[in-house]
Amino acid sequence: MTSDLFSYFPLQPTRVHEVCGAGAFSFAAIAAGESKGDVLWIRQAWRAEVLNPVGLSPYLDPSKLLIAQVKDQAEGLAAMEEALRDGSLSLVVIELSEVLGLTAGRRLQLAAKAGKTTGLCCIADGLGSNAAETRWQCSPVLDVDCSSLQRWELVKNKSGALKAWHVRWCTASRRLNVAPSVTE
Repeated sequence: MTSDLFSYFPLQPTRVHEVCGAGAFSFAAIAAGESKGDVLWIRQAWRAEVLNPVGLSPYLDPSKLLIAQVKDQAEGLAAMEEALRDGSLSLVVIELSEVLGLTAGRRLQLAAKAGKTTGLCCIADGLGSNAAETRWQCSPVLDVDCSSLQRWELVKNKSGALKAWHVRWCTASRRLNVAPSVTE
């Protein structure tokens, strides 16, 4: 484990990134809090679970979070592209349920660059796009002393090495900490 996480996180601005795994929503919530501005979170209306802004308050100010419910993935991608291109948000998060094609992924990258906005796609394992700047695999780590311990692994990186870290979220300080090295 290396401790250079903060060279990679917060996420590189003006690019679209991906996150997968059981800890993907925690990663997205922390990224939203780190973004320091307004965040749009796009999700499909058919999903049974509800995103509760107050439940995300340990990570970010709920008044900075806008939630859009869309009919399907195509409508969500169109909304994300427009929001990225507009440039008035600091982060746009989308929950994807299908593979993101190369053309759609590239359109998002161009929109993020044009609007100087960061994008994050929450994907299922194996649904990544070649257009993503980075892809993170996030999973909880069993630790009897810390329920927030996670393993964040950079599994795709267009501009650097692949690495992994154990991290802990500190609710009191709203800060991400790299945990001491753990034997792999």
